[in-house]
Parts: sequence; C-alpha cells; structure tokens
Amino acid sequence: MILLATGYRPDLPCLAGLCTLEAEGRPSHRDGASLTHPGLAFVGLEWQRALSSNSLRGVGRGAARAARRLAHRLSRS
Repeated sequence: MILLATGYRPDLPCLAGLCTLEAEGRPSHRDGASLTHPGLAFVGLEWQRALSSNSLRGVGRGAARAARRLAHRLSRS
C-alpha cells in the first residue's frame, strides 16, 4: 500500500505514471476509488463525494470510506 500526500492544493502530475489523469489533471475515480488501479484510493479531492470532501469538515468521512474499502480488499487477498 502506498500513501501519497500532495498538500492542500491539488498538484497531481506526479501521479501521471501511477494512474490515469483526466484532461483537467484530476485522477479518474468513483467516490475516491481509482477507476484504473484497484486498491488505489484518493482522499480530499474536490467534489469527491460532496461539497465538503476537500475540507477539514468532510475529509474524515472520505478517509474512513477509503480505509474500509482498502481493508475489505486486503482481507480478501
């Protein structure tokens, strides 16, 4: 498992070799789960699930969801 912290402002060109980025430079995902790499999750993206996804108010919910999803995936391995 890899954890990358990109800071408060999205600057994701470093992910270009790791996952597919959309034309706007955002990762291809659904609810934070990568559409191109199983087991890769994103947290804190703008409008990831809700308006608050990229704020301190909402990032915890996204992190908890990503952690549950990844734990489930690891338990099946």
